[in-house]
Amino acid sequence: MQVQYEALYHQLEENHWWFRGRRDGVFDQLQHLNLPKTAAILEIGCSGGPLQQQLRAAGFHNLTGIDISETAIALARQRQIPNVSVMDGARLNFPDESFDVVVASDVLEHIEDEQLALREWRRVLKPGGQLLVYVPAWPQLWSQHDVVNRHFRRYTGGSLRQAMTQASLQVLRQSYWNFALFFPTLLVRQAQRLSRPAAAAAGTGDLLALPAPVNASLTWLLRAENWLLRHLNLPVGVSVFALARKPAS
Repeated sequence: MQVQYEALYHQLEENHWWFRGRRDGVFDQLQHLNLPKTAAILEIGCSGGPLQQQLRAAGFHNLTGIDISETAIALARQRQIPNVSVMDGARLNFPDESFDVVVASDVLEHIEDEQLALREWRRVLKPGGQLLVYVPAWPQLWSQHDVVNRHFRRYTGGSLRQAMTQASLQVLRQSYWNFALFFPTLLVRQAQRLSRPAAAAAGTGDLLALPAPVNASLTWLLRAENWLLRHLNLPVGVSVFALARKPAS
């Protein structure tokens, strides 16, 4: 992640509509696993710790967060978030079978060797433990935003499922996320291919602060979609997620 982008990222991650919508989506998925409050949960790519704070407020207390960014972990510690550390998400310093749940939201696309990462995440899961992964969707949406974020790839539902299956994980559920903005995003990406977007020169990709009413409206839109995802899977979206289980034996 570029320095300029990371600074803006941490400035916006608590209240920006996209971060809030994604975080609430992840939280909602975890809530519906009916985990005991003692469940050992590892968040890979915890950034400054807003999901850690949300989970702790909900009563979960056996939480661990890691991030490859020293700046992110310093911010998490500044926010008094315990048990966070700097660590490479593809090379974990945890014993085998340490966690009930592993969460990796927008992490896998940053790792060149996806199988190395997935097998490592599988290694630290207890038998029967679950892995929740969110990633950017559709190679057709590739843009300067992916370049700024140093992504190696975007996924389809099929390619994410295949990667997790190849890592000996049982996929329980897979769906797209951010359906509402998929078609507007696709049109914007097509237009960008015909010109050079201003955001590319600024080095911040699509990450922009919006007026409060617009930010609130988009946050509400994604929260409504998160509620819908309790009941059905979506056919397209800007992101895709999968929930998988490590076999019990």
